[in-house]
Amino acid sequence: MAPKQTSDYPAKQKQINNDIKEGAFKPCYLIYGDEVYLRNQNKDKLRDAILPSGDTMNYSHFEGKDINPAEIIDMAETLPFFADRRLIMIENSGLFKSGCPELADYLKKPSETTCFVFVEADVDRRKDIFKAVQKTGLDISCDTQTEDVLKRWVVSLFAKEGKTISPRAQAVFIDRVGTDMANISNEVEKLICYCIDKDQITETDIDEVCANWLTNRIFEMTDSIVEKKQKHAIELYYDLLALKEPPVKILALITSQFNMILQVKDMVDNGENINTIMSAIKKPKFVANKYVGWCRRYKREEIKETLNLCIQNDQAIKTGKLDAFISVEMVIVKASA
Repeated sequence: MAPKQTSDYPAKQKQINNDIKEGAFKPCYLIYGDEVYLRNQNKDKLRDAILPSGDTMNYSHFEGKDINPAEIIDMAETLPFFADRRLIMIENSGLFKSGCPELADYLKKPSETTCFVFVEADVDRRKDIFKAVQKTGLDISCDTQTEDVLKRWVVSLFAKEGKTISPRAQAVFIDRVGTDMANISNEVEKLICYCIDKDQITETDIDEVCANWLTNRIFEMTDSIVEKKQKHAIELYYDLLALKEPPVKILALITSQFNMILQVKDMVDNGENINTIMSAIKKPKFVANKYVGWCRRYKREEIKETLNLCIQNDQAIKTGKLDAFISVEMVIVKASA
């Protein structure tokens, strides 16, 4: 289930659309939040509306943490060249986390011919620069959308191409591809191409076309855990968190993997062949071989120890004794030590 959406997003989005429609832009905009797709969408929409296409004379782009506030202010005070306004785009600066007194003061009374667009992943709403944008401009938080919102969006994307998708297939689709909107958009495009001669998208189509990227990432992480590549395993865990996967879901998948490794270990120790193992775990040969390789790297007691750790940490999360993010990381570190 996706986290709750910030309640004022639709209203702020409507304000941006109205500004674009009327051509009456605010002195500054701050676009932030963990949904990259929405950040980029709003950024591109404002850029294209504020400046005519190809106007590079009145466009300045700054990115990264080594930004000189004095240089930005000088640029903002420079009159636009044969245009109504100048646009200054600042991305991933960290200024809304660390603070920037110079820009915060300047944004209280900015140049009337310059428009700022700030794009940040994270902000500290207590900083003066954030409050300055709130006072003179507009801030919009682009957070992960609710599952219902994502389903409606998916329906609209298919509808544009004259295709329908049932409520059940919508749920299967979101569960398969996750809540990242860029990933959803790519998978929708693949399904549209695959179902070019069909009017309805079915669960079978989704199974055929949409790669279960979560399972693939978990497989890769399990590989790293088993091969004692601890750093890579942790990096993959952070990747999954960045893709907004709940830690408890990741822990459940790790538990499932080690349960399967234990089953295969028992069969290998009993001398069963690969065909019998394939049949027992209901997996294709290449997957069964993967589990056989994994189980040979562990003693049976080590696998059970990891499973017990998974169960204990799951209980600790549910009872509030351990933070979910840290708990799963502890499992990964222990299992890959």
